[in-house]
Amino acid sequence: MAAATTIPKKTKKDYTYAAGRRREASARVRVHKGQEESTVNGIVIGKYFSGPSMTAQWQKPFLLTETLAKFYITAKVSGGGKEGQLEAVINGIARALSEIDTDKFRVSLKQAGLLTRDSRIRQRRKVGTGGKSRRKKSSPKR
Repeated sequence: MAAATTIPKKTKKDYTYAAGRRREASARVRVHKGQEESTVNGIVIGKYFSGPSMTAQWQKPFLLTETLAKFYITAKVSGGGKEGQLEAVINGIARALSEIDTDKFRVSLKQAGLLTRDSRIRQRRKVGTGGKSRRKKSSPKR
């Protein structure tokens, strides 16, 4: 009987993982060393988050830590809209960079407010408000 060949497992991971959240969106971010294309859900990040303002936003953690040329990301994002997903990715990038080198990066990322999860969520609708969360039903005057 022939000996079964086994595939060697990777023991050391070549990335740093962090999760970021904002409203209904949650992002699983991996920060890799090197200079490859950053992707979100398998799409190049420049196409997924198009526009100069969105580009400036997701690059902010890298620019604050001066590591834009050293790292690239792969992210999986689900839920929410584009803005919420972008904020979730930014939060995930900042958390991963903070984990890479806490002494250097954490202070600047914390001061910029990128490590704090924005916990504001959609307000639930209340009973007796006509399908809205804050609207009051109109009352007759006479």
